[in-house]
Amino acid sequence: CWGRGRFAGAKVTMSVPLGDFVNYLNEYLRIDEIPDSDEALNGLQVEGAADIRRVAVAVDACLATIAGAALWGADIMLVHHGLFWGPKAPLTGGQYRRFSALVRHRIGVFSAHLPLDLHPEIGNNMMLAKAIGLQVTGTFGRQNGVDVGIFGRLEVDRSDLVQRIETALEIDSVPHVLEHGLWQTSTVGIITGGGGRFVKEAAHAGIDTFITGEGPHFSALDAEEFGMNVIHAGHYATEKLGVKALAAHVADKFGVETQFIDHPTGI
Repeated sequence: CWGRGRFAGAKVTMSVPLGDFVNYLNEYLRIDEIPDSDEALNGLQVEGAADIRRVAVAVDACLATIAGAALWGADIMLVHHGLFWGPKAPLTGGQYRRFSALVRHRIGVFSAHLPLDLHPEIGNNMMLAKAIGLQVTGTFGRQNGVDVGIFGRLEVDRSDLVQRIETALEIDSVPHVLEHGLWQTSTVGIITGGGGRFVKEAAHAGIDTFITGEGPHFSALDAEEFGMNVIHAGHYATEKLGVKALAAHVADKFGVETQFIDHPTGI
């Protein structure tokens, strides 16, 4: 991914203390307010440099994106999928290599999972809604006491909606579409990433066309039985909008340099 990073802000020379930067992100993204999975760890995961001038953003904190951030000279990485997920594990193998690279290059890591999905301004859901022209009117898909999806009115041909999604996400492959609903959309719902398991909840909310990243096998049967269109546009693709928007936001707020490290998984 080293050669695929793209600048998300103008080159400048401003810097901000790490503590101020992290405190702002905690408040802006509502890190302590948004309940997430017990497996997720939101907020500052690795300390890194004391002063922030260069901010790399990526969907995932993996060896490839860490290498790209190090090559660019980043002081911190803002990511959607952080270093910690699941039960406690020793720092061995790939996890050790990730941490050792971060420490060696003094790169911090700040992760925002559900807080970034749900943010009303720069969240993954909202950014995709804006890009396809969806006027959001409600939420659905309860998880851990909070709705993780949004929906609204959008009356377009189903094929036109797919084209809008392709353009918004800058993807070459055609999204996988379960064509079980009408050819013209009416009420469209969005849960980016792995939101396909919420087909039933989408149906109960009156949604006829559901956009998500990917879904489990049983969700295809649910969509068929509910007579719903489901568009799988890719887990990675649907969740890169939020980190890009966050990059632009911190560049405007603090005058730091930002760069998007693109490392698509194909899923």
